[in-house]
Amino acid sequence: MDTALSLFARHRRAAATLAAAVAVACVGSPARAADVPAPPPGIPEPPGLQAPQPTVPPGGQQQVRIGDFSVVELRSRALPDARLAELGADRQGGGIVIDDQGLVLTIGYLVVETEKIEVIGGDGEAVPATLLAYDSRTGLGLVRAAVPLRVQPIEFAESAKADVPEPVLVVGFDGVAPAYIVSRRQFAGSWEYLMEDALFTAPATTGWSGAALINNEGKLLGIGSLLVPDALGPDRPLPGNMFVPIDELKPILSDLVNHGKTSDPPRPWLGVNVRDIEGRLLVTQTSPEGPADKSGIEQGDIILGLAGRPLRDSADFYKRLWQSGRAGVQVELDVLKGMDVRRIPVTTADRAQYLRQPRSY
Repeated sequence: MDTALSLFARHRRAAATLAAAVAVACVGSPARAADVPAPPPGIPEPPGLQAPQPTVPPGGQQQVRIGDFSVVELRSRALPDARLAELGADRQGGGIVIDDQGLVLTIGYLVVETEKIEVIGGDGEAVPATLLAYDSRTGLGLVRAAVPLRVQPIEFAESAKADVPEPVLVVGFDGVAPAYIVSRRQFAGSWEYLMEDALFTAPATTGWSGAALINNEGKLLGIGSLLVPDALGPDRPLPGNMFVPIDELKPILSDLVNHGKTSDPPRPWLGVNVRDIEGRLLVTQTSPEGPADKSGIEQGDIILGLAGRPLRDSADFYKRLWQSGRAGVQVELDVLKGMDVRRIPVTTADRAQYLRQPRSY
């Protein structure tokens, strides 16, 4: 990973400049020079926050490529009858090579419910790939290229040891950019998703889907998932990106590769998207023919409670739902419909059984 390290060194001062800007956003006053980490001796002054320039080795010119960071481009086409139509028919993002036999790690929404997956390797050739696993708990996906890729696999870092702030590189399908880890905290997605220790970076980058978050040792810290408006935290606006920590993958990687799923029992799933509104959960969408939809819950309803107890927020909702038992368990929701509060029984399901599977399965 010499290329990654040299590029990281060139942009460390730029990341320090970002740290000062983050400090202003946090406390409303400029950071003191002593608060900004200085580069190690011998590291040259790089340009400001911008895309990296080509490196020029002795005897010639060489363009820095995403493959130098174990990243490939990934393209996929959704099944014609995909239930998650909002993800789009044609998808594009990044993938991260993690072994020498064509195993590629990515963010799951790029590959779930797809009929065709291609990996674009370092030589620009499109290689067919198959879906090995999609894990809805972490949001991660694994695909296997039809042949080994001419890309060196990346090593895993220990994301639990990532600091705030810490300068990093974000390597997506569209290029390389310097950034900073500006926070790590719980993230509750609207789609029954909860990440307890998500990593947030700034400034925001474009090709975040399936991007690699790389530390100063050239090792993988996380996988790009989302563009967010509040990388610093709630009510602290700063555009950035959310990454799934690589430590989330480590205990389940073997099961995903060998069995296509984890050994944990499936969680109960309702098929609702919600938005927090002062402790109440506004239903913004229901999955067609999903458990909530079949029970009469509709967009615009407000979920007030579960099992007769009020809810604090979406994170509380998900945790208590998952503690109710395995997929298939019946739960009772207190739902505000118009002016009436109704107690609605819902028989949960296994999300994996709801999603369409590739034809080869």
